[in-house]
Amino acid sequence: MQLRMTNQREMILRELKKSRKHLTADELYERVKKFMSRISLATVYRNLEILSDAKMIRKLEISGRQKRFDSELEEHDHIYCVQCHRIENIDIGDNQINLAAVDTKGYTITGRRLEVTGLCPKCRKKILKATEKNKKGGKKMGCGCKAGVLSDEQKQVLEAMVKCSGPCGSKDIAAATGLEAKQVSCRITALKKKGYVESPVRCKYEITGDGRTALKA
Repeated sequence: MQLRMTNQREMILRELKKSRKHLTADELYERVKKFMSRISLATVYRNLEILSDAKMIRKLEISGRQKRFDSELEEHDHIYCVQCHRIENIDIGDNQINLAAVDTKGYTITGRRLEVTGLCPKCRKKILKATEKNKKGGKKMGCGCKAGVLSDEQKQVLEAMVKCSGPCGSKDIAAATGLEAKQVSCRITALKKKGYVESPVRCKYEITGDGRTALKA
């Protein structure tokens, strides 16, 4: 049965295509309500799910974060910045995974998704600039930690995250390290600025690949 295109769905689809970005429902709502002042956020959410189920748009669930939507239907992969959470399309080209050579555990493969994470050029430039500045000035963070250098407490926080089976809350980290909640919060803030920690779930944190490298250094 063909999906009936209401004015709301047409407007949502139009704004998503016009943006050429991977927008969240909240971001689309802000755009659509300029033309449909009485539309609700719940309506936008519901229609995005309907359009996604009808294969008219793609729904992205990157790193457990808020869902994003893509108007481009051709098969493609994405790259995600762990610092600013920007998402862009990435062309893998001839470097496709050969599923025929993979042990699929008896599954019948119906699709696949490759998720690449890292730092976008803008965030990388900011971090490098801040690192150089801190090296020259020996600048300290507001919590008393030297920027660009892991303090003992920062190491404790990262080690606690490594032991977690998934994203963990600041209370869990405080219990594992013996640090006070305020100390943990301060260290997490500093580590996020360095790109060593990310927050894939609200109020929960996990160590990044750069964080693991820094911990081994």
